[in-house]
Amino acid sequence: MVLFCVAPDINEMKKMKFKKIALSTSLVLASLVLFTNCSQNSSATKISNKPVASAEKAKKTEDTVAAQPVNYPPINHVQYDSLMKRLAHGDTTGKWPVKNAPYPLPGAILPYKRVVAFYGNLYAKKMGILGELPPKEMLAKLKGEVKNWEKADPSTPVQPALHYIAVVAQGSAGKDGKYRYRMPNKGIDSVISLAKKAHAIVFLDVQVALSNIHAELPLLAKYLAMPQVHFGMDPEFSMKDGVTHPGKKIGTYDAADINYVSGFLADLVKKYNLPPKILIVHRFTKKMVTNYKSIKLHKEVQLVMDMDGWGEPDLKTGTYRYFIHDEPVQFTGYKLFYKNDIKKAPHHMLTPTEVLKYKPYPIYIQYQ
Repeated sequence: MVLFCVAPDINEMKKMKFKKIALSTSLVLASLVLFTNCSQNSSATKISNKPVASAEKAKKTEDTVAAQPVNYPPINHVQYDSLMKRLAHGDTTGKWPVKNAPYPLPGAILPYKRVVAFYGNLYAKKMGILGELPPKEMLAKLKGEVKNWEKADPSTPVQPALHYIAVVAQGSAGKDGKYRYRMPNKGIDSVISLAKKAHAIVFLDVQVALSNIHAELPLLAKYLAMPQVHFGMDPEFSMKDGVTHPGKKIGTYDAADINYVSGFLADLVKKYNLPPKILIVHRFTKKMVTNYKSIKLHKEVQLVMDMDGWGEPDLKTGTYRYFIHDEPVQFTGYKLFYKNDIKKAPHHMLTPTEVLKYKPYPIYIQYQ
């Protein structure tokens, strides 16, 4: 197991997290140590060939095919502008709301609803709350968090979500030497089935390691063609030099990588007449996303920069300020860790009310 610490002070800030990333897998014949930002404690996590959260089998034809197109009402620009101004939360820097951003296509989730997501992998309890608890207990806990956010901000409806790590960075090279493992489709099918029970949307998250986003994203196209399935990309495990193993240092994505993904998603939206996709980009250091001003926005895609750092409240607040607020793209997100956020004094995970003190308001919330 390897534990790395990030220093997110003003230069790269005080130490934050180079997320703990050690997991072992029996999905392959040899046991593999997985390097992932999803690990929540110092012990290795085993991935079995059966989901830890024993999800009921997905209905193969009902749950894994795209729904028929829905005719959504047109976007009311006045209402949309008002909601975006509210999200800025009185910011006086001129950065928020982001200028010249396109209006989304009809059917957009943001900023009309706040997304509250549970993150993890069904095959490992230590990668996040999504796989840590049995399905019924996990969905009940998610429902409880949804109610907490509804209470904290009654004016914003909450959309529950399951955020599933579909491609996991790992400590072993694998047959192709790319240091990543693609989760089986049956796991994705199970998550989609579980999400349906909770009236939740789904995010598929990718950690490319020594592979690249151009190789991994198209393999998920059949799922992303579904109206309820969205996407997440994690720069931390994008090892651009093609040599350094994931977990040895923090990886990076450039605006060009993000533009490739958003363009791919936009094409799917147009091809299948879908509502806009949400694209989550995780971030907790400056170098994780380069040339942010060159990121292109599309009416077919809603882009969220997600503050992905763990630690005590002051550190998380600083990370949000310097790497999310100060480098605006479109929408913002915030990640909460049930275990890692309480490791250091004051041993306190921020409440919804406390998170809602930030400028701008995060519109995507992720629990690990």
